[in-house]
Amino acid sequence: MKKLLTILGSTGSIGTQALEVVDLQGYEVLALTAGSNVEIIEQQIRKYKPKYAALADEKAAEELKIKVADTSTKVLAGLQGVCYCAGLKADYVLNSIVGMAGLEPTLTAIEAGNEIALANKETLVAGGALVTKNAKNKGVSLLPVDSEHSAIFQSLQGCADKKEIKRLILTASGGPFFGKKRAELEGVTVEQALNHPNWSMGAKITIDSASMMNKGLELIEAVWLFDMKPTDIDIVVHRQSVIHSLVEYCDNSVIAQLGVPDMRIPIQYALTYPNRIVSPVKQLSLTDYGTLTFEKPDYETFGCINICRDAIGKGGLYPAVANSANEAANLAFRQGKIKFLQIEELVGSAVENAFSKDDYTLADVNETDKWARNYVLSRI
Repeated sequence: MKKLLTILGSTGSIGTQALEVVDLQGYEVLALTAGSNVEIIEQQIRKYKPKYAALADEKAAEELKIKVADTSTKVLAGLQGVCYCAGLKADYVLNSIVGMAGLEPTLTAIEAGNEIALANKETLVAGGALVTKNAKNKGVSLLPVDSEHSAIFQSLQGCADKKEIKRLILTASGGPFFGKKRAELEGVTVEQALNHPNWSMGAKITIDSASMMNKGLELIEAVWLFDMKPTDIDIVVHRQSVIHSLVEYCDNSVIAQLGVPDMRIPIQYALTYPNRIVSPVKQLSLTDYGTLTFEKPDYETFGCINICRDAIGKGGLYPAVANSANEAANLAFRQGKIKFLQIEELVGSAVENAFSKDDYTLADVNETDKWARNYVLSRI
């Protein structure tokens, strides 16, 4: 029987690669959603013939309705439309929406009892306690799609007892500014920050990689996915992006997952778990690389990691503050309104001046999101 999938964020980097996996495995697509890219989602609708599609941008959704009026796909609009698609009964909902916008659709998909293939790290960063609690209550799995968390997930498959785990080790490419000091980053351009050495990703996550905020967000995500203390998660810079992350056990044995830098591996594994099947990804040849290197992160130059570690250490809504402040600052940098190093400054300031509560609701997360964004904008 074919698996039935809904893909949230289908026009982005992860979404389009997920559809390559769909092509290979012959899965059926129930629904597709995106932000505002009418051209690409129209092509996807005509190829995959989903029953539903949604665009978060309501004007774009109206345009899409006209363009695909000759198909049987029903087009929905706004967050409500995206959540409707997420709540349809499917075998898997793959969430690759960028940013905080992915949280409510994740919660909706969980409420419907759908298995979640999660590529939207902000879901767990902003609402980790809420998401994991609801998933547990519904008996729903959160299957990681981020390459680092998928690597940890794969490296844990032989673990008989959580007590056997000593620490998790997240690898980081170091981004385009590896080896540079703060003074050298004062005047870097958006184009330079978008020049990632190993991965082809969307603009927001590529800037996060340049500031290493992405690794801080991944640390928070790992806390929730694997029920670990922040102090038991380390980060190592591995420029080649061949070792995607590692697990160290109590006997000091370390197990890692390796592969060429290609997101189709973790996407496919999330959708086929616990089975492995043939993939279109290039075979890894260690001799082609010759040397794999490992270095400590420069926390003084890339302070966003420590801000995130501090935020998850405080708990409550502080990680949501860090996430939303970063989204606002990241966008402002891409728009040329602030300098690169101001991203870290603004995020750090927001976390320092935020309010929080330990027991929170979705409404609390949304209120915190608005506060953090307004805080950043008021200081630009």
